[in-house]
Amino acid sequence: MEQDEKIKNVAVETYAGDMAEVLKSDTGGLVKKIIRGEEESEMEKINFSPESRKNKIFMFTSLLLLAFALSILSFYLFRTTINTVSVEKAFVPIIFNDKSAYFEIAGLDKDEIAQTVRNEVNATKVKNGEVEGIYLTENKQVLGLRRFMALIKGNFVPGDNTLFINDNFMMGVVKAENPGFFMLLKVRSTADIFDALRVWEAAMLADLHGFLGIDVSSDTNYLFKKAFQNGVVENKNARILYKNDGEPGDEMVLEYIFADDNSVILTGSQSAAHEVMLRLAGSRK
Repeated sequence: MEQDEKIKNVAVETYAGDMAEVLKSDTGGLVKKIIRGEEESEMEKINFSPESRKNKIFMFTSLLLLAFALSILSFYLFRTTINTVSVEKAFVPIIFNDKSAYFEIAGLDKDEIAQTVRNEVNATKVKNGEVEGIYLTENKQVLGLRRFMALIKGNFVPGDNTLFINDNFMMGVVKAENPGFFMLLKVRSTADIFDALRVWEAAMLADLHGFLGIDVSSDTNYLFKKAFQNGVVENKNARILYKNDGEPGDEMVLEYIFADDNSVILTGSQSAAHEVMLRLAGSRK
C-alpha cells in the first residue's frame, strides 16, 4: 500500500515538474496562443449571439423585408380586379408598299384633303410599276374608312359593322406614265359591299374627283351624271364609268373592281388596277 502511494506521488511530482519545465522553456508563445484562442472564441460567441445589437438590427430588417414581400404577394393573389394596359394595334399595310407617306390633315376641309393626296400622287418618287401607300392621319392616328368618309363628306355608307366592311383601307399611287391613284377596300365578302357601292355610284365621282385629278368644269359636268356600266377587268367583275359610250377603246374615268372575294379596288388607272391585283394575289400566296 505504501509502495502504491509512493508511485503516485512520484508521478504527480514528475508531471508537475514537466509542466514547470515547459512553462519555463516557453517564451510566452504558447500562453499567448491560448489566450488569443480564448479571445477569438469569445468574440465569435458575441458575433453570433442573437443578443448582439448588430444581429438584432439584421433580424429586424429581415423580418420587415419578409413582411413587405408577403404583403405584395397577397395583393396580387387576392385582388378581385385586374388592371390592363391598352396596347395600340400595330399598323400593317394591306398590300406591300415600296414607299409609304403620311399626312396630318386635322383641321383641313375636304378639298384641302383631296389636294394633299393629289399633290403626293403627282410628286411620287417611286419607280415605274412601284406602289406608294398614302395614309392620312388625324392627331397622329391613321384614319379609318368611316372617319375618312366623314371628313370628305362622302356619300358611301359602309355601316357600323367593321366585320362586313373593314375600317382598314388604303389609298395610294402606282407609278406609270400617268401616276394612277387608287383606293383599296377590304370586306368579308363582295356581297356585303355590293349594294352600298351601287348606291354610291351616283355620287362616287363627285366624292373622289379631287383625288383623281378631275376638275369640275363645263367640259366634265356630264361625267358626274353618267351611269356606270358592267365590265370585266383582267377577268374580274367590275363597274366602269366611261368617258363616252363605253365602246372598245373608250377612255375609262373611274371603275371599281371586285379583285377577289375580300377586296375592292377603286381607280381611274388601268396600270394601277393591274399592279394592285398582282400584289393582292402575291399577299394571298
